[in-house]
Amino acid sequence: MARCRSYLRGLDICVTVLLLVSGVVMIGVGFSTIHSSIPELFDQLSSSDGLLVLQVFGPLTVLLSVLGVCAASLDLKPLLLVFSALIFVEFVALMVVASPLVQVQAQMDSEVEEVFLNNTPLHRAELGIQEELKKLQKSDSCCGLRSFEDWETHLPPSCICTPPSSHPSTSNLLSSQAGNSSSQEPCVLVDNDLSPLTPQNTNKVWVHSKPCGPILKSYLSFPIKLRIGIISAFATIAMAAIALSLALGLEEYWKTPPVETTVDDYNRVKYQPKPSMT
Repeated sequence: MARCRSYLRGLDICVTVLLLVSGVVMIGVGFSTIHSSIPELFDQLSSSDGLLVLQVFGPLTVLLSVLGVCAASLDLKPLLLVFSALIFVEFVALMVVASPLVQVQAQMDSEVEEVFLNNTPLHRAELGIQEELKKLQKSDSCCGLRSFEDWETHLPPSCICTPPSSHPSTSNLLSSQAGNSSSQEPCVLVDNDLSPLTPQNTNKVWVHSKPCGPILKSYLSFPIKLRIGIISAFATIAMAAIALSLALGLEEYWKTPPVETTVDDYNRVKYQPKPSMT
């Protein structure tokens, strides 16, 4: 029993240290800014939801974790119970405050689609937006928001794709495109005015077939997903810390007291609690 209790106590200390680490991570993410290559038109969608939650609950988690480590190390049962109660209160409060983050993530997709619609055709968008999008197209090998057709007949050089070293002839490509319009090739062959390639018009150019819209969505949703992930990790560790601390704090209620047996003169076995050495 003593060895089992020692293992339980060591496990409680380890889990509480993990809780301390999660608090430090919450502080780091809460007070830092994640920079990503998002064009200016998405600045209005850059959400700060959840930052205040991390900034408040991060330091609180660190303080309570230090309290929990001290209580487990010194084997102070009343302090372990206080630690369990405080962590449970923080857990409930954090779940209530952070629950809107899930709704924010769901709403962002529809808002991004609306921005896509309001800024196409892209050659009519603001010059600053065009320049930022061209940088993204060059770095991520994509073109347009939903497709390269968002530029209409004004394809920028960043949309130009280097064709594969070995590609089918124009006639074969035409037949393959006619049979499968949703080709997954990285480059698409079109003519300079973006009309479909025809045998009569061979003034063609290769452009990136991958749109930049999904990439932008991932950039926008990453900060919120990161905050949700940190809060979920905290919740898991907190529940484990509460369970272990309660087990140690309420040990006298679940631990079987030691007993000693004696045999009297009539060969009757008597059981009685073993006297404490303290």
